[in-house]
Amino acid sequence: MKEKLQISWKTFKKQRELQIFAWIGMAVLFVFSYLPLSGIIIAFKDYKIQMGFSGIWTADWVGIRWFKELFSYYRFSEILRNTVVLSILKLLFTFPAPIILALLLNEMKVQKFKKAVQTVTYLPNFISWILVYTIANSFLNADMGLINQILQDWGLIKAPIQFLTSPNLFWGVATFLAIWKTTGYWAIIFLAAISGIDSQLYEAAQIDGAGRLQRIRYITFPGIKGSVVTVLILSIGGLLGGGMGGSNFDQSYIFGNAINNSAAEILQTYAFKMGLSEGRFAYATAADLVQSAVSVILILASNKVAKKITGEGIF
Repeated sequence: MKEKLQISWKTFKKQRELQIFAWIGMAVLFVFSYLPLSGIIIAFKDYKIQMGFSGIWTADWVGIRWFKELFSYYRFSEILRNTVVLSILKLLFTFPAPIILALLLNEMKVQKFKKAVQTVTYLPNFISWILVYTIANSFLNADMGLINQILQDWGLIKAPIQFLTSPNLFWGVATFLAIWKTTGYWAIIFLAAISGIDSQLYEAAQIDGAGRLQRIRYITFPGIKGSVVTVLILSIGGLLGGGMGGSNFDQSYIFGNAINNSAAEILQTYAFKMGLSEGRFAYATAADLVQSAVSVILILASNKVAKKITGEGIF
C-alpha cells in the first residue's frame, strides 16, 4: 500500500500542471453543476422567492402538487407536443447532416477547397441565436426579406410567405437553421474519427477494385461506428433540450412570438416564463424536472439499445 502511494505521488508530481487543471475543472463542475441540484427539492415544496435561500429547506412540503397542476394545465399537451416534435425533427435532420458533410470533405482531393468549405461551414457555430435571428429576418421577413422578394419577382408567389410568424412553418424554419448552424461543428468530430482509419485499408481496397462508394460503405462507416453511436446516444439523451441542433430554448424564445406561439412554446420557455415572469419558481422547477427525468430515461434506453444492436455504448 505504501509503495502504491509513493508511485501515485511521484506520478502526481510529474503531472502536477495537468492535475491542477483537472482538479480546477472538477471543482468548477461541482460548484456550478452538482451543488445547484439541491435546489430541485423546491419542486416538492411550497417555496416562494421571499423565503430566500433558507426557504429551500424550511418551506412546507406539498408532494406532487405542482406536477398535478402542470399535467392538468389546458395547454400542457400542446406544449409537450411542440417540445417532442421539434426535438425529433432536429435529431432526424441534424444527426445525419454532419456525417454526410464529413464524408464529402474526406473525399475532396483539393486541400485548399476542402479547408475553405470546412471553415465556411464551421463558422456559423460561433454565431449566437440572436444574430442568427437577425440574419434570418433579413432573408425571411415577409415585408423586406430577400427570399420573398425573389419569389415575388419571379412570379412564384403572389403574397409574401410568413416564414417567421406562421405556426405551420416554425418547426421547418427552426430545423433548417439548426442544420445550418451546427453541421460544420459536428462534422469535425466525424472527420477526426475518419482520420484515425488506417490509410492502408483504402489502398488495399482500391487495389482489389473497390469503388469510392464501396470504400465508404465497407471501410469508412465501420471505422467511425463508435463515434456515431456515442454522438447519437448523447443526442438522444439531450433530445428534449435540442441535442445536436443546439438549444431548443434559444430558438423557441427568440423566434417565438404571439402569432406562432401555438407551435413555438415548449417546456423550457414555459418554465422560464412561469419562473421569472410570474415568480412561481417551485412550479417552474417541477416543469424542468419532468424534462430532465425524460432525458435521463432516454439516454439510458438509447445506450441499452445501442449496445444490443452494435455492441457499443458509452457506459
